[in-house]
Amino acid sequence: MVGFDNNRLPRIQDWMQGYVDARRYAGCAALIAQGGSEVFYHDCGLRDVEAGLPWQRDTVARIYSMTKPITSVAMMILVERGLVHLDAPVSDFIDGFKNARCLIPNASGIDQTEPCAAPTLQQLLTHTSGLSYSFNAGLVPDAMRENKLDFGPGRRTLAQSSDELAKLPLAFQPGTRWEYSVGIDIIGRVIEVISGKTLEDFFKEEILDPLGMRDTRFTVPSESRGRFAALYTPLAGDSFDLNSAEKSKETLRLADGADSSPYFTSHMHSGGGGLVGTIDDYLKFTEAMRTGGKGVLSPSTLGFMMRNHLAGDIASMGPSSFAEQPMNGMGFGIGGAVVLDPARAGVPGSVGDFSWGGMASTFFWIDPVHDLSAVFFTQLSPSSSYPTRAEFKALVHGALL
Repeated sequence: MVGFDNNRLPRIQDWMQGYVDARRYAGCAALIAQGGSEVFYHDCGLRDVEAGLPWQRDTVARIYSMTKPITSVAMMILVERGLVHLDAPVSDFIDGFKNARCLIPNASGIDQTEPCAAPTLQQLLTHTSGLSYSFNAGLVPDAMRENKLDFGPGRRTLAQSSDELAKLPLAFQPGTRWEYSVGIDIIGRVIEVISGKTLEDFFKEEILDPLGMRDTRFTVPSESRGRFAALYTPLAGDSFDLNSAEKSKETLRLADGADSSPYFTSHMHSGGGGLVGTIDDYLKFTEAMRTGGKGVLSPSTLGFMMRNHLAGDIASMGPSSFAEQPMNGMGFGIGGAVVLDPARAGVPGSVGDFSWGGMASTFFWIDPVHDLSAVFFTQLSPSSSYPTRAEFKALVHGALL
């Protein structure tokens, strides 16, 4: 196992402080473990600018799409137990997807559809299902935006939003393209149907409690409220509106306060983006994936998850979609991206790196070659605001011996 140059690791601190000093991030934290041992931790800045509260190691943050790998592990727990298989159509579990329809090629209206197969669970997990997100471009995203179908925190339940989404057509024939989507939210609902439990109860019993992830939940635990971070955006409008985004004069405009967030009272268990948690909690999860499950899943199943499940890289799967990471040289596994060729991806890394990020600019990756897990936390939406992920990976690889 290659170690780190302790003279180079401090570059990460300087880089983080630079983001805070430039008011790009209010505060942030980075945590790296290699071979099961912590080799780097640093935090700086504020978790709440208005209240002047510092970012600390136990700060609770919105992890948004870094929920997706956890939901994917939950699904694979059911697969390991023989309760479901990945080629099963989602219509076996959610009636609304029976008699599925998708848009015809080059459709100009949402009613221009044709019959299609219901997506399989594997297609939902790999973003090849025909579902989408409202911040993508197209007729289906427009309809999702109009009907508020992004599974955000609020009064709607997972079951209610899943049933509403099933009324819309798919954006394309399942399996023919890659488009970032709410597919893993639908997987969360499938988990509820199979297990007979809420998604949070299933998470707690099978993943969160066994791994000691005490602060990771769909609503901020009462004992954690004083540690919850505010969310900021450099945009003038909705921090999730990537289609008509306009820069704000204020680089850290408050988007969701730490004292009045919907994450205190949400009824939604969004398997695609609903969890909050701490950086140490998330490292426990990534280390479980890296080392072989820690009793949650078998090493064989985790290895299967972290392989590329596409025919090629993401870029070969059709028109560009919003993605948390590069598309060239990157494949996609069960719930996360897989590096196929670091040179084509344009970011230093190892073949087989498994990773994903969240809309608040959080990020993680697992490197099987160097036996390391790296996690970065901050709270700025959208995640496309700055090239943090590529820079962080370059800094870590630059410090490897």
